[in-house]
Amino acid sequence: MNYSRHTTELEDVLKDNTARLAANEPVIFTKCDSALLRPGNPFFLPDYTKQCEHEAELVVRIGHMGRSIPERWVMRYIDAMTVGIDFTARDLQQQLSAKGLPWDLAKGFDGSAAIGEWVHVDEHTNLQDVSFRLEKNGVCVQEANSRDMIHSVTYIVSYISQFFTLKTGDLIYTGTPAGVGTVQMDDHLVGYLQGEKRMDFFVK
Repeated sequence: MNYSRHTTELEDVLKDNTARLAANEPVIFTKCDSALLRPGNPFFLPDYTKQCEHEAELVVRIGHMGRSIPERWVMRYIDAMTVGIDFTARDLQQQLSAKGLPWDLAKGFDGSAAIGEWVHVDEHTNLQDVSFRLEKNGVCVQEANSRDMIHSVTYIVSYISQFFTLKTGDLIYTGTPAGVGTVQMDDHLVGYLQGEKRMDFFVK
C-alpha cells in the first residue's frame, strides 16, 4: 500500500487499520522463492481462491549483501529494476485480515510473484521517476509513476534492511497503484516499464 489511491481501495476490503498505518511506515510481507514466476511462464490460478487479483509493481533487485543500509547509500545495493505482479488471493486475504492473521497464504503461494525482464539501473538512475503499466487483454488496467509513491524506493530498501539482511538476488516489490482487479482463465497480461514491454504471459 504505497500509493494513496490504492490505499483507499483497500480500506473497505481489509477492515482494519493497516491502510492508515501504511502512511507512516511501509507494510512489509515476504514471499518464498517458490512464489517466483519467471518471464514468459503462465500463471496458474489456485483452486483455493475465487478472487485472485493482479497488483502491478515496480520491482528492484539487490546486487550485493547489505544490512542497516543508510538511505543515501541504497543505490549502491540495487543493480536492476523491472515490472512485476504481486498476485493476491483477495478473498483469503480478507479472511486472514479479519482474524488478525498474517497474509502469507494469500500473498506467498506458488507463482504469485510474476517478474519481467530486467533493466540495469545504469540505464535509468532516478528510481523516483519510473513509469510502469499493466495491460489485461489489451486494456490498460494499472498505470503509475514511482514519483507518486508514499515511501520512496530508497526509503523502502533502507527500512527493510534494518530488519532483514538483504542478499544478492533478493527482489523488492515496491507497492501497487490503484486499479487492482481479478484475473480469469485465459487472461493475457502484459507489463511495461518506461514504455517498453518487459512482461508478457497468460493466465491458465
